[in-house]
Amino acid sequence: MDTQAPETRAHEEPGKAWLTVPEAAEELRIPRTRCYELIQRGELPAVRIGERSIRVNRAELERFLLESRRIASPAK
Repeated sequence: MDTQAPETRAHEEPGKAWLTVPEAAEELRIPRTRCYELIQRGELPAVRIGERSIRVNRAELERFLLESRRIASPAK
């Protein structure tokens, strides 16, 4: 029996093309609610499947990271 929560398995399936929102949030290392906010604002592309399921394409997630990256200034 698989006792790991689904959120902890996202990184174990690197070839997985579509991620759930909790899996995408884990990949981004952000809270799940923040990931939903990014999707709602249209910043992170996602697909709604039926009434309740939302999926994020891994390629779109990587594109989001590349487009939204900024150089962090060193702390003083």
